[in-house]
Amino acid sequence: MMTLFILSSLPPPVPAAIMEDDESLDGSETLLPLSGVPATKVEITVSCRNLLDMDTFSKSDPICAMYLQDTHTHEWTEYGRTEVIDNTLNPDFVRKFVTDYLFEERQALRFDLFDVDSHSSNLSKHDFLGRANCTLGELVSAPGSRLQKPLGGIAGKDCGTIILTAEELGNCRDVATMQLCGNRLDKKDFFGKSDPFLVFYRSNEDGTFTISHRTEVVKNNLNPVWQPFSIPVRVLCNGDVDRTIRVEVYDWDRDGSHDFIGEFTTSYRELSRGHNNFHVHEVINPKKKARKKKYINSGTVTLLSFKLEAEFTFLDYIKGGMQINFTVAIDFTASNGNPTQPTSLHYLCPYQPSAYALALRSVGNIIQDYDSDRLFPALGFGAKLPPDGHTSHEFPLNGNPDDPCCEGIEGVLGAYHSSLRRVQLCGPTNFAPVIKRVARQAAEVMDGSQYFVLLILTDGVISDMETTKEAIVAASSLPMSIVIVGVGPAEFEAMEELDGDEVRLSSGDQVAERDIVQFVPFRDYVERGGEEVLSIERLARDVLAEIPDQVLTFMKSRDIAPFVPPAPPTVSHKHEKRPAHSRC
Repeated sequence: MMTLFILSSLPPPVPAAIMEDDESLDGSETLLPLSGVPATKVEITVSCRNLLDMDTFSKSDPICAMYLQDTHTHEWTEYGRTEVIDNTLNPDFVRKFVTDYLFEERQALRFDLFDVDSHSSNLSKHDFLGRANCTLGELVSAPGSRLQKPLGGIAGKDCGTIILTAEELGNCRDVATMQLCGNRLDKKDFFGKSDPFLVFYRSNEDGTFTISHRTEVVKNNLNPVWQPFSIPVRVLCNGDVDRTIRVEVYDWDRDGSHDFIGEFTTSYRELSRGHNNFHVHEVINPKKKARKKKYINSGTVTLLSFKLEAEFTFLDYIKGGMQINFTVAIDFTASNGNPTQPTSLHYLCPYQPSAYALALRSVGNIIQDYDSDRLFPALGFGAKLPPDGHTSHEFPLNGNPDDPCCEGIEGVLGAYHSSLRRVQLCGPTNFAPVIKRVARQAAEVMDGSQYFVLLILTDGVISDMETTKEAIVAASSLPMSIVIVGVGPAEFEAMEELDGDEVRLSSGDQVAERDIVQFVPFRDYVERGGEEVLSIERLARDVLAEIPDQVLTFMKSRDIAPFVPPAPPTVSHKHEKRPAHSRC
């Protein structure tokens, strides 16, 4: 089994300033540090006002993507995206962009706004709302590190305004977990009770506030109990225990015009004292208080619990000896087309790689950079095997059922090409068998010493959707993740459904414990001619970026702390093997 060591939590692409040249991106050259040493890390918060309304019967559902410009090629690379906020022209995005600030370099940034109309991750499929450019230096040097710019990019239209706020990050690694409830909140709905939710803001030095967290909505309840949530102390107050935290209470409305109920202020120091009588906060609506002499409050919010924990990073687990094991599974079903025909996604052409070979080599080269032994268990599914022609949905590409491992990506490619000449493409397209195979391995190692990742390459036509969802939901409680790379021109609606970024995957009455699926359509990274990868950096991030968070989510759910290896003896002439893991 291949053991993979990832040396970081895979942040967004490394700025071009610390790259020697583009050849380093495919692992052929060593990255050499240049003069650009990060001075600090900054967190960028995005808000917008008066965006274009692109929806007929509701308001736009905006998302913001941030891009960095390569200082040498001047090409733009997507750095990250915010969450989608439904039905609003004035979004305050909770998800931040964290990046290195280099004083001596011009770091060009671009922010693109889109109205999301489907589950597609391809931004070109959504309505463009506007664009703004600036540099990181311009942002951090603005008064209060707050920059307001008009959005452009659509001829003849006022696209609204973008508001960017930057703040240097502290080194606090603690995480606060808290739960709150409301009591006798104001009734805002004519035919029912309010649907309340909370929004947390931290104060800035210039007196403005930056959004930190938004709770879920509790429907039709004036005495809501919100679910416990965890938030890094850095996000809540950036390590300043006395910084003002403002909490606003709203009544949710479907059209996005949420009704303000009231607000209160607190601080991290006050919250951290634990729940007692001092943690009942009066919710005050200033306008109602000003016009009503007998006004007392608009209800109360009580802190039910508060717990502080150390925040472990992905690197902490890697340093502790955690191993990540990758398995590759390739779609051999007939929907891919006859491999002898040029129209096939598996076309065996001596002059250029097939779509599958290109995807496998591109993604595999990323994986190899983090591999220790470069051994990949490689499987195929959806083909008839010799000599009896039986259909298999988990056959070894190398023909060895006792050891399906191939040496490096070249070994996997060789076994893949050999299998295409040996097997007959058929169907149906069943994902569940390979998912269950890896899940059985993961279920045997639940102590945090190993984590399993299944990489599936497919054309997107799936036959066992319900069984696959059942298998994924069952695997969501295991140390396991699934990365699906879609090959070809399909719309991949089924794959989008399996990716639980927006809506947690469910099967029957069972809901996935956590999101373990990441779907990436390979065509988004390939030239129209299909021969050259556009952005290997972005592909690397999108294929593997969710794995560190998924690892941390599993470890936290099982209360598994990283293993801390003992300090080496001061004098030793023996090479002792370090323990691989430990359950704390």
